[in-house]
Order: sequence, then C-alpha cells, then structure tokens
Amino acid sequence: MYGLWKPRVLGAWRVPVSGPVILAVNHSHNIDGPMLMGTAPRPVHFLVKKEAFVGPLDPFLRGIGQLKVDRSTVDRTAITDALGVLERGGVLGIFPEGTRGEGDFASLRAGLAYFAVRSGAPVVPVAVLGSADRQGRVIRALPPLRSRIDVVFGDPFEAGDGTGRRTRKALDEATVRIQERLTGHLADARRLTGR
Repeated sequence: MYGLWKPRVLGAWRVPVSGPVILAVNHSHNIDGPMLMGTAPRPVHFLVKKEAFVGPLDPFLRGIGQLKVDRSTVDRTAITDALGVLERGGVLGIFPEGTRGEGDFASLRAGLAYFAVRSGAPVVPVAVLGSADRQGRVIRALPPLRSRIDVVFGDPFEAGDGTGRRTRKALDEATVRIQERLTGHLADARRLTGR
C-alpha cells in the first residue's frame, strides 16, 4: 500500500496490542480492505465475499488469512471461522454495512453486533477516507497512484450492555449503539483530516 499510495495512518495506537478486537470499517471503495490490511498495526482477518475467491486470488486470500463468506445465506462456516479468529485473540475486520456503498455507516447489518456481543471483543471504529474521491488514470477502478488515503482509528468500545444478553432485542440495541459510535467517529475523522 505504501508503494502505490500515500496512506496517512492516524490513531493506530488505539488498537489494543493483544487480545481479540473487531475493526469496524466504512466501505466506499474496493481498496478499503486491502488498505486497512496494509496499514493496521496487527494482522487483520476480513470476512470477504465468496465471489472474490476466484482464480489466483483464492489461494492468495486464504494464505493471508481472509475468511470466505456467502452473503446470500446465513453462512455458519464463516460465522464459526470469524468467532475462531476472536477466540484465538486475533483481529477480525468487518464492513458493518455488508457491502460497498457511501461509506457513511448509514445502514448497518446485525453481523457486527452479533460478533461483538457473542465474543465480548472490543470494537475499534476505522474510517478510510479519500479512496473514492477520484478515479486513477492508469487503472480507473483504483484511486490515483501516489494519492493520499487517510486511515483513522477510533477509540475501542464495548458493544454489549454489560448483561451478557444475546437476545434479538439485545443485538438490535447493540447495533444502535454501534451505529452511533461509528457515525460519530466518521464525523471526527472527517474533521481531523479535512475530508
């Protein structure tokens, strides 16, 4: 990432140095996941749509620890794999909106709340800014080479309410809390970076 673009990483010290953690990342461009993997202070295991695991990308993604998920159904294998990452004290990366969009955390799926409440792992909000500002001249699907992309890490927080409840209502309430924290972090990151 540092060879192709100019990432500016802010607040990486907020990521706990050990133990399970979930990085909740906004998603406005296809480079956001790789950018975070290349700049995060710890190795990140993302839930990646199964459609990306084709050809030579399949062994590469598996080799760097990424997790295949079938988004068309409740993928029990992907859920088990993701919880396994957290049980082993690893870092799970999630795009809480489920797919690429505006990157504004406006519509969250319940997956992030489920993993956070079930594992008890803290959630660290991450804003990747500048990746979707302009198209590159050489490769139109990527940001311009050597352009600045900001990766801003926020303060970790607990998504659960402290009761340990895992009911549908508890997950819905956790999703609301998470969305408030993520949108607040995104606003702070935009002010901090001027984007």
